[in-house]
Amino acid sequence: MLDERVYTIPLRRAKSAPRWKRSKRAILEIRLFLLRHTKAEGIILDSSINEKIWERGAKKPPSKIRVKVAENEDGIIEAKLVEGES
Repeated sequence: MLDERVYTIPLRRAKSAPRWKRSKRAILEIRLFLLRHTKAEGIILDSSINEKIWERGAKKPPSKIRVKVAENEDGIIEAKLVEGES
């Protein structure tokens, strides 16, 4: 059972996507990273993560992001942006 963890997720693979698809690819990379490291059934990303990725547009996502992860009773992972990162 996963209680609560903080992960720093590298998003450098998103930089290999075409320029106009980089933020979309960064969201996918976050989901893949969390699935790989938590072995969960599903992932729910908070809107604060989405806003942080897209704040500079589709072409320039951040190179890494810090995320706090908690598992609910259904085995689904809920991810939120770490406080002070926005």
